[in-house]
Parts: sequence; structure tokens; C-alpha cells
Amino acid sequence: MTENVDAIVVGGGIHGCSTTLHLCLAGLKPVLIEKDYAGRHASGVNAGGVRQLARHVPEIPLSIRSMGIWEKIADLLDDDCSFESHGQVLVAENEDELAVCRARVAELNALGFTHEELIDATELRRLVPAVADSCPGGVVSRRDGAANPAQTTTAFRRKAEQLGATVREGVAASNIRYSDGLWYVDVGSDTYAAPVLVNAAGAWAGTIAAALGEPVPVETVAPMLMITSRVPHFIDPVVILRGRKLSFKQFKNGTVLIGGGHLATPYQDRNETVLDWKSLAISARTVFELFPVMRSATIVRAWAGIEAKMKDDIPVFGPSSRHKGLYHQFGFSLHGFQLGPGAGAVMAELIVNGGTQTRIGDLGIDRFHPSTL
Repeated sequence: MTENVDAIVVGGGIHGCSTTLHLCLAGLKPVLIEKDYAGRHASGVNAGGVRQLARHVPEIPLSIRSMGIWEKIADLLDDDCSFESHGQVLVAENEDELAVCRARVAELNALGFTHEELIDATELRRLVPAVADSCPGGVVSRRDGAANPAQTTTAFRRKAEQLGATVREGVAASNIRYSDGLWYVDVGSDTYAAPVLVNAAGAWAGTIAAALGEPVPVETVAPMLMITSRVPHFIDPVVILRGRKLSFKQFKNGTVLIGGGHLATPYQDRNETVLDWKSLAISARTVFELFPVMRSATIVRAWAGIEAKMKDDIPVFGPSSRHKGLYHQFGFSLHGFQLGPGAGAVMAELIVNGGTQTRIGDLGIDRFHPSTL
């Protein structure tokens, strides 16, 4: 049986769920197709960082757009997603790193962006009192923060379904094809047809793009995270480093989440990852060096989520360069969680209005494939 809908969204991460919701808000009736369940992979198990800080310049307009939605997330979703805004701080460990920070902030200011602010040692210690005395300063983005990724992705999915979206979980999209102005996608024994198809399939999106004649340089990765035992409260903002791979935040219960980009080995076809404990030990050691209060903590557990990383670390976002009605939204390269709300809003604008005022031109798939439309 073939069911006609207004749009087909493949992929139930935060990006697919956000786009589905925003299409509903625009008056469309989409179907969301997820082979596992919403938030099963990177969107549900990432560090939950809500950051504008330290982004690639082409992403910044989308990040700023998204930040405005995060600050009213409870109004949108009827769920606060455990979002807290205590800022994010990038710590420079020496004067050379601080010089890089200074140049970065000057570059952004010249481009008209003011969300990143250079801070000296005094302000760093006011924000992060427990940091090592040797650190001379850094950069802060004061509106940034963190949220619960699984709670957030589920909230987007739930709200979209309440507003009329069809959600299909547990069966993969297959046999994607285009005929007579419509995209057709099989889901088990059912078929959906729509004039719009959004490829938001995360680590599996590159395969879909390639099958539709738009291959891109994308790889599957699995960033690792670990959680510690409880320690006395010592920090409010999320902290990342300028040089070494590290990000971490402390929860209200005293536990500390440690990440930063070290990778596990992904087995995409089996939905499995194998952790690299040596790399995790490096992350733990870095935290213990910079924050003496952490030296009594123990690692309680660790995990990894599967996602897509582009060769240039910039997502593929926007319309296809070859096919009418096809849109890509993937490859967020370990930093897509904060972008999810804004990306969904912008994608809906592209689909419904044919354009957006948010600058996304450098994110398109046409950087790999000149347009044939």
C-alpha cells in the first residue's frame, strides 16, 4: 500500500526529529522513518553541549539561529530538555594557546560575530575557580550551556507526533526512488510517497546520498564519553580545551561527564562500538592534571555513539544539487546537537518557502557536486 504524505524524513536523530516538527508547525504532514528508535545513536548519547563556542565560521549563523530556539525550548516542546545556560569556556593552557584565542576572537569580531569573548586569568578563575594556576586565560561564550540529549531528541519526536506527523520506528527506509515528481520510500511492506525527501540519516546518510548520485567524503566515527563518581561541586560552565582533546561538565548530582573527541571503533552494520580504553585514560589524565579536585574520582562507565564526520568537518545541509525535492541534513561531525533545533527550522523554511534568511550557503552539497538543476 502506498500512502501519500507531504514530506518524508529519513533519520530519527535530533535533526530528523526537529525538521519533522518544524514541517508540522508549517502545516505539512510528514512521515519520519527511523530504523531503530529516535535518539538511538549519536543524538541520544552525546555530551549534550549547547555551544556556539569554537565553531567553524560557516556554521555560526545556523548556530546563532539555533541558540535563540534553545533559550525558549520549553515553549516549543513543552519540555525543558534539562537545558541550562551557564556558558562554555575554552581554556588556554599556555600563552601560545591564548594568542590563538586572541586571534580567533579578533577574526570573529571582524566578521560581525560577538558571541566569543577573550578572558584573562582573573576572569577564567572567576568562571572556573578550580582550574590549574598555570592557565593564563581563554574564551567564553556566555549564552552557551548543556542539555540532556536523549530527553531533547525524544521531546522533538513526541511533539512532532502530537502535531500530526507519522513516526515509523524499528524498520529501515529502503528502495528510495523518484518517479513523476514524487519520492517513494519503502518501509517494510508499506510505501510512502511525497514531493519532498529529507536525508537526515546520520552515519547512514552518506550511503543514501551516494546511491542518489551525490557521494561525499564522509566517514563513520564513534566519539567516546565517560562518567565519573561524585565529587563536590566545583564548576558550572562546560569546559573545553584549546589544545588537548577534552570537554567536560559537572551534573547536579556531582558526577562529571568527560568527552572531547577521542574515538571508539564503530561497527555500523551491527549498531556496535568498541571502546579505546587507552584514549579514555588520556582524557581522564588531562582532567586530573587541570583540576586537582578530580584526582579522587573514579570512572564509573563509558560509551560511544555512531555518527557521520565530513572530511572538512562541516555538515552537508540544504537542497540536492541534482534532484528536485531532495534535501540533505547530515555530517555534523561531532558537533551537531546544538544545531538541531535551528537546522530543523531552517530546513522547513527551505522546503516550504524555497529559501531562508539564515546564511547556510557554505554548507551545501554543491561544494562537492556543482549543481545540475
